Amino acid sequence: MYLDTHPTLNIDPIPTRREPTPRMRSRSVFFVLALAGLLGLGGCSSSKPAIEQKFTGPVDLVVVKKSERKLELHSQGRPVREYRVALGGSPVGHKYREGDGRTPVGEYVLNWRNPKSNFYKAIHISYPNKQDRLSSKLLGYNPGGNIMVHGMPNYIQSESMRRQYLNRDWTQGCIAVQNHEIDEIWKLVPDGTPIRILP
Repeated sequence: MYLDTHPTLNIDPIPTRREPTPRMRSRSVFFVLALAGLLGLGGCSSSKPAIEQKFTGPVDLVVVKKSERKLELHSQGRPVREYRVALGGSPVGHKYREGDGRTPVGEYVLNWRNPKSNFYKAIHISYPNKQDRLSSKLLGYNPGGNIMVHGMPNYIQSESMRRQYLNRDWTQGCIAVQNHEIDEIWKLVPDGTPIRILP
């Protein structure tokens, strides 16, 4: 004869749902707001990636987004600085010939610098590369060159004239930033740093 030796399970009934009291509601709201603050979800947060304010370099990649008029300094795969840029007077498309007013698109290197250029500090971009020369030759053009990342023209002395250069494309194909920004780029970006110029 089989004897049931298993103890009887003592299962509590499913509790009925209680309506939250005002005190419980206020605690819930406080908890949600506190959690949002910790996660950076408050109304004052930015959707941009965090830019490290105390970064001292070096930078291992420069990225230019032509359509956004933006230059980013990257270190170990993340942006650490961001600047608004001015481009050539015909900014859309890749550069194929001298005098077209275009800023090139592609993978290049910041390979040397000129502290005494006609602009406030200038860092040279290695355009044209071998492919650029070949493409321009097939089209019957001189590819041009001397494309730089630089500050404002040295002849500008007045603040009112400097303001006329803001928020518009004015270079011959170079990438221009404000003087205090090229000072920072000059310090953070060593010669030999790759620069990726996107459409």
